Amino acid sequence: MVTVRDRPLVTVFSLGGTIASTNERGTEGVTPRLGAEELLAGVPGLDDFAELEPVAFRRTASGDLAFGDLVALAAEIGARFEAGTAGAVVVQGTDTVEETSFVLDLLVGAPNPVVVTGAMRNPTLAGPDGPANLRAAVRVAASSEARGLGSLVVLNDEIHAARFVAKTHTSSPAAFRSAPAGPVGWLVEDRPRFAVRTERLPGLPLPAGPVPPVALLTMTLGEGARLIEQVGALGYAGLVVESFGGGHVPSWNVPALERLAATIPVVLASRTGGGDILQATYGFPGSERDLIARGLIPAGFLNGPKARILLSLLLANGAGLDEVRKVFAGI
Repeated sequence: MVTVRDRPLVTVFSLGGTIASTNERGTEGVTPRLGAEELLAGVPGLDDFAELEPVAFRRTASGDLAFGDLVALAAEIGARFEAGTAGAVVVQGTDTVEETSFVLDLLVGAPNPVVVTGAMRNPTLAGPDGPANLRAAVRVAASSEARGLGSLVVLNDEIHAARFVAKTHTSSPAAFRSAPAGPVGWLVEDRPRFAVRTERLPGLPLPAGPVPPVALLTMTLGEGARLIEQVGALGYAGLVVESFGGGHVPSWNVPALERLAATIPVVLASRTGGGDILQATYGFPGSERDLIARGLIPAGFLNGPKARILLSLLLANGAGLDEVRKVFAGI
């Protein structure tokens, strides 16, 4: 671990997003303009507890990030850790934080802290939250207590595990929640406090090639099977179904799902945002027992977007159906 005068070395990667978004005089709307060095310069006192290494990795809205960007980022973080960096902070837009943090959770195998943060209020507004979130993220990344916890998300003085966290509000600074576990910790008087230590999920190798496309379909009242029937024809390598409740779909969708599950992995998640997929409670057509018996794979506690991340990376590493089932059985 590299230290400078007993300060751990923390690499800060900027990707863009609200925290980095400003505008020019006479223009409407903010866009990502600031890099890591400029963001760090706006937070006084960081070098009191960490030696900082800024890296302007991307400069974009988080909705424009893709698997290729995140695989490259995971590889770069891993290389920095091998060179002695103590922790990494990733600064990005909050729209996809719950997905990007989970990608890093799966692909960065080192025990060093990886902390993802951002902002809900851009720098042109009164009371932007970006500087406080960045300071808190660096504090956590520099903490030896954060080692071995996997990828973390730090906003609003709360510390969340990547596997649980989700954005639950369009504009509130308290937008991030972790169901069903809650935050694993918080910051008080500039100090990280950890109340829960989660066991790391089994990691995955960095994909050597493109990540295959996986579709995400949310069940709604009266939803028909037309989209399900087109998944294979559109070239998707897998499907995640966000079901009603504990794992239920309209009964008239069952035949199409069964046919599809015989050709590509179909994972069953819940649209509720919290709780495990049931496996042995209901027995009606379209229930979780019915769907699992027809070949669908329960997602455990993962929500739809995170189940899609896991399935995508498994397929990118050449996993067959049996391996996909085995991995999801451990969730």
